[in-house]
Amino acid sequence: MVPRLLLRAWPRSPAVGPGAPSRPLSAGSGPGQYLQRSIVPTMHYQDSLPRLPIPKLEDTIRRYLSAQKPLLDDGQFRKTEQFCKNFENRIGKELHEQLVAQDKQNKHTSYISGPWFDMYLSARDSVVLNFNPFMAFNPDPKSEYNDQLTRATNMTVSAIRFLKTLRDGLLEPEVFHLNPAKSDTDTFKRLIRFVPSSLSWYGAYLVNAYPLDMSQYFRLFNSTRLPKPSRDELFTDDKARHLLVLRKGNFYIFDVLDQDGNIVSPSEIQAHLKYILSDSSPAPEFPLAYLTSENRDIWAELRQKLMSSGNEESLRKVDSAVFCLCLDDFPIKDLVHLSHNMLHGDGTNRWFDKSFNLIIAKDGSAAVHFEHSWGDGVAVLRFFNEVFKDSTQIPAITPQSQPATADSTVTVQKLNFKLTDALKTGITAAKEKFDATMKTLTIDCLQFQRGGKEFLKKQKLSPDAVAQLAFQMAFLRQYGQTVATYESCSTAAFKHGRTETIRPASIYTKRCSEAFVREPSRHSAGQGFDRHLFALRHLAAAKGIILPELYLDPAYGQINHNVLSTSTLSSPAVNLGGFAPVVSDGFGVGYAVHGNWIGCNVSSYPGRNAREFLQCVEKALEDMFDALEGKSIKS
Repeated sequence: MVPRLLLRAWPRSPAVGPGAPSRPLSAGSGPGQYLQRSIVPTMHYQDSLPRLPIPKLEDTIRRYLSAQKPLLDDGQFRKTEQFCKNFENRIGKELHEQLVAQDKQNKHTSYISGPWFDMYLSARDSVVLNFNPFMAFNPDPKSEYNDQLTRATNMTVSAIRFLKTLRDGLLEPEVFHLNPAKSDTDTFKRLIRFVPSSLSWYGAYLVNAYPLDMSQYFRLFNSTRLPKPSRDELFTDDKARHLLVLRKGNFYIFDVLDQDGNIVSPSEIQAHLKYILSDSSPAPEFPLAYLTSENRDIWAELRQKLMSSGNEESLRKVDSAVFCLCLDDFPIKDLVHLSHNMLHGDGTNRWFDKSFNLIIAKDGSAAVHFEHSWGDGVAVLRFFNEVFKDSTQIPAITPQSQPATADSTVTVQKLNFKLTDALKTGITAAKEKFDATMKTLTIDCLQFQRGGKEFLKKQKLSPDAVAQLAFQMAFLRQYGQTVATYESCSTAAFKHGRTETIRPASIYTKRCSEAFVREPSRHSAGQGFDRHLFALRHLAAAKGIILPELYLDPAYGQINHNVLSTSTLSSPAVNLGGFAPVVSDGFGVGYAVHGNWIGCNVSSYPGRNAREFLQCVEKALEDMFDALEGKSIKS
């Protein structure tokens, strides 16, 4: 997704910590309490993860200029080249040395973690559209299990199983296996668990396995982004045992863990959710959830008014809830409706500040919408995959299951908020702003059925490279130019790694795109630079140094004005994912190359046309497939 990823170090406590012993198993360790029981402790590799290397300054400058080449004319490029030379030989050299020295003093983290964290929590824009993405689940393969109550119960139980498995150190460590026949085996796991955490990464490396950073995972649960003046804070309370449920803009809570740490019986959870779904209360006249879509400073001020108006305890319940389950009262019509609903909805039935909202529509369509400051797609996708697998393969209830005879009128607490005139005015203003903004967003989807990963790999081509080239060709066909393009990639193979930027627009993709688009009849069949330059700029600001001229160069602003912001994810659990453009004249491009088809989900604001862009993407894919099959390319 868009690179809006933050973390703090996993709290050093007896409960959970990087490389620390897992906490003793809770009393509730019977059948059905866990997703799995890994013999290798969850955080076994964390202490020995390699550190994120700082690139050499000369390499960063070279990569930066290479990325600028397709975007600038010769005169502009020469100016930028001169700015880079001055930077590399003068102030940039000093800043780089200071960054390296600072990094050596902070070996517990990565050089980008602090600056990246500051950037996100200091952003004052609404988190909706600007930061929060979504991932939609595939339907349950057994159609009768897509009943809203059944699926909500099963997914809630699976999510709590994930929480318990994680906190008790029984979740399999996240590992990227290049040779799973050697490393993803019981034999290897039985051996590696006896290797000390300070050395365990090296043991995995010897069999071509790469453990990934898991320091973000603790923020999945009981966590909320709190609005504060100038800079937000992340709040986590892992002692809280209740679930927050939103329906028709009303707030409900009930415990999903008992005092001993047991998961409340699925039939009780089912009963409480059935009670909430049958509640005839109307939607509130002033839906509080709109406030989480506001500018962060405005929301911070209104939150203070909420607190001082007698709502402190209710807000604490919202903030500390295990997660937020959103039950929508309507079915999903199509993929475009799915995208709009899961990305933003109508603003009344989401708490956009929660670490994640699990959204389930009337027809069982489900998605995870997540706040991006606490972590990134690696942690969320692992949670997503495990919940889908567990809820579909080992469901807690069946469609025939009867709810428990629990007294939900006592157990389920409906939260009521006292609203002053000033708060009502604030909610009304937030609603008007929300509605006006959402009307400007267009989303469209493409499913290219002619082929996918299997065909492209047989042609010895990278499926991702083909998709990215299609976007370059599409924009050139539609607008006649090559623009700054962003593709996120994870650096989770390093301690406290975040993301780095891949720059798909190069002189080579530009030439190739021009060949296909402008001269079709003549043709037929690591490390980045962005985070390094960002960290140096952050360091200059922290030291009170005047901003170096490289950062004032219009070309620097242009390459960071990412007109094409792209992100891919692929999983058997994922139907589609999406996010809004990161600039007003851009496209947000979520895509996945599947075995035999390619999916693409594109968003745009006025001035750009998502549907026309997708038509150009489809044309680009058709042209490339024609070339690969030896067919002539049509103009």
